[in-house]
Amino acid sequence: MEGHHHSISMEAAGDRVPQWSFQETKEFLAIRAELDQTFMETKRNKLLWEVISTKMKEKGFLRSADQCKCKWKNLVTRYKGCETIEPDSMRQQFPFYNELQTIFAARMQRMLWLEAEGGGASSSMRKKAAGTRLSSDDEDDNEESEEEKVSKKRRKGKGVAINTSTGSGDSNNLQHILEEFMRQQMQMEVQWRERVELREKERRMKEMEWRQKMEELEKERLLMDRSWREREEQRRMREEVRAEKRDALITALLNKLRREDHHM
Repeated sequence: MEGHHHSISMEAAGDRVPQWSFQETKEFLAIRAELDQTFMETKRNKLLWEVISTKMKEKGFLRSADQCKCKWKNLVTRYKGCETIEPDSMRQQFPFYNELQTIFAARMQRMLWLEAEGGGASSSMRKKAAGTRLSSDDEDDNEESEEEKVSKKRRKGKGVAINTSTGSGDSNNLQHILEEFMRQQMQMEVQWRERVELREKERRMKEMEWRQKMEELEKERLLMDRSWREREEQRRMREEVRAEKRDALITALLNKLRREDHHM
């Protein structure tokens, strides 16, 4: 018994998981949010957790698929608590409430869209969406059944050679599916970047057209302003000529009157 308790304590110590940092959790939730729709659509959630683990490693965080899955369950549990028990005070203590709320709000939006579309999605996805609602641990729905576990145990007892070949085949198949999934993800990301770049190019073109139009309008305004100034200058010169003629005429009349007065 003492040896048994000792092995349990050693196992517990060995399974101790390093604490998740704030930034690590933020990155994890961002990755999980990107794949939430895929979680709702596929039954191979174990593979998806492997994908998340791989993406975490790409960002510099070493977390296994099981650790990621466990972290998600803990976050969902805390989120449920914020939704049902003293919302205001609990949300202040849970820094990732908004991230979880955004994920589940997007999930609900997709569910409403599916209901509005009718038969647009597969029945399995609709059943899964209806069953999970907003905050269910949907990855639990795809765990192995008891019959599958018993069947695997029986196959293990039949021989080491069969077990080894089957395990190797499953591993290769899993790796192939994982690589294919990652390839599709990268292809989707490339397509998304191309769309973003196209929209940015269109925006720049429209901005350039707008600038050209504004420059043309400014040139037109300057020409009109110059034309008005020229006309105004010509009008002023004509006024000066008329004033000079008028002054000359008045001077001539005054001189004439003076001469007539002098002769009288």
